[in-house]
Amino acid sequence: MPSPLQQLKDYLREEEMWEGRTTLKRGDFLHQPGDRNDTIYLVETGTIQVYVVTNGGEEQIIRFAYPGDVYSAIDCLLTGRPTILSARAIRACTLLSLPGRMYRERILGNPKAAQLWQQVSAWMLVGQLDREIDLLIKNPAERYRRVLERSPQLFQEIPARYIANYLRMTPETLSHIRSQA
Repeated sequence: MPSPLQQLKDYLREEEMWEGRTTLKRGDFLHQPGDRNDTIYLVETGTIQVYVVTNGGEEQIIRFAYPGDVYSAIDCLLTGRPTILSARAIRACTLLSLPGRMYRERILGNPKAAQLWQQVSAWMLVGQLDREIDLLIKNPAERYRRVLERSPQLFQEIPARYIANYLRMTPETLSHIRSQA
């Protein structure tokens, strides 16, 4: 049986809910802090990095969205407030889009779709918990191992400098760990 995420994507396609297509060149922003972008996107091609800017002014990557991933500035989607996140293409992207109003009307208003969305949301929350645990681990090699086991696609799709940032280590440390593995 397909995963809840795949079932939700299939449902959105079958019901023809994707309203538009967005293309981004490498380096283009999908949204920046302060934007009110409650659109849900399906990444068809390319890769997006999602990050926050720390108090020290550094960009800290918190996630990536690859082909097949569903992505939204979840803080804006759920609260209606401006997002605190930046999302930027690290490879040219093509995205299908579902406006937030359609999400509220056609997903939350449909029991089957709402149940799938709830299952996908639970999966995302558990993934976020794993990510938080990763960040608490002091040993960089252990952080690397945990993420490699959970998300091998990351290491196939994403350039090393972005992975190093995501893992909260220098590119040199990542290179050393990879050479030891």
